Amino acid sequence: MSKNKTEVSEFLLLGITNDLEQQRILFWAFLFMYLVTVAGNALILLAISSDPHLHTPMYFFLANLSFVDICFTTNLIPRLLASHVAGTRTISYAHCLTQMFFLISFANVDTFLLAAMALDRFVAICYPLQYCTIISPQLCGGLAAIVWACSCLISLVHTFLMSRLTFCSFRPEISHFYCDAYLLMKLACSDTRVNQGVFLGAVVLFVAPCILVVVSYIRITVAVLQIPSAKGRYKAFSTCSSHLSVVTLFYGTVLGIYIRPPDSFSTQDTVATIMYTVITPMLNPFIYSLRNKDMKETMKRFLNRGFKSS
Repeated sequence: MSKNKTEVSEFLLLGITNDLEQQRILFWAFLFMYLVTVAGNALILLAISSDPHLHTPMYFFLANLSFVDICFTTNLIPRLLASHVAGTRTISYAHCLTQMFFLISFANVDTFLLAAMALDRFVAICYPLQYCTIISPQLCGGLAAIVWACSCLISLVHTFLMSRLTFCSFRPEISHFYCDAYLLMKLACSDTRVNQGVFLGAVVLFVAPCILVVVSYIRITVAVLQIPSAKGRYKAFSTCSSHLSVVTLFYGTVLGIYIRPPDSFSTQDTVATIMYTVITPMLNPFIYSLRNKDMKETMKRFLNRGFKSS
C-alpha cells in the first residue's frame, strides 16, 4: 500500500445529488436559506447592540450565537453555490483543510454557547436573587473567551493531524458537500488511530455540554413545578422555550448522525447534515424573535426606526 501513496492536491466533493434539475432547485434553495440566515442573524446582532435593555448575559450569548451562525453557514454555502455555478466539484487540499478547521471551530463554539445559555437560564430560575452576582459581565466575557479559544484549539489539533495523513488516490472522492473530518479519515490509507482517538475525544467533548444542558433543564423543571401559580410557571418556562427549541434541533441532528458506528455513514446522513449546517442557523433568529417577547418588541422598534429613517 505504501507504494500507492501519492501527493493529494485536491478532493472531489460528490455533493448531494447528480441530477441536474435537482441541482438547480437546490442552488436556489440554498441561496435563499443563506440570505435569510445572514439577514436574520445580522438583524438580531443589530437589535441587541442597539437596545441597552438587551445588554444582559442571555442576549450576550445570543449575540455570540448569531455571529457564529453567520460564520458557520458562510464557511459552507458560498463554496457550494460557486460549485453549482462553475460546474466543478473539486476543492483544493488547502481549501479543504481550511474549511474543515473553521467548520469544527464554529460547531464547537455553537455547542459550548448552547451549554452556557442553559447555565444562564438555570441560575436565572433556580437562583434568581443571586443571578447578578453569579452571572456577572466578567464571567460572561471569560466564558466567551474560553469557548472561542478552546474551540479553535480543538479544531487546530484535528486539522494538524489530518494534514499528516496520506491518501492512495490523487483525487479522493468525499461523499459529502463539504470536507468532513469523519469521511476524510475513512479515505486515508495511512494509520488513523491517533486521529480516531482525537475524534473520540471530540465526541466526548460534544456530549459533555449536552449532558450539562440536560441536567440544567431537569433542575429547571423541578424548580418551575414548585412555583405555586400557573402564571408564574408559564412565565418561567417561556423564558427557556426558545433556547430549548434550538438545543433540540442542533443536538438532536448532530447526535443522530455522528454517535453511531463508523461504517454506517450514508447519503441519507449527508442530507440530514443540512439540518444542523443550514436549516438550524436559519431558524434560530425566527425562534428567538417570535418566542421571546423582549426580542420581538426590540426587533419591531429597530425595524420601525429603520423604515422611518429611510
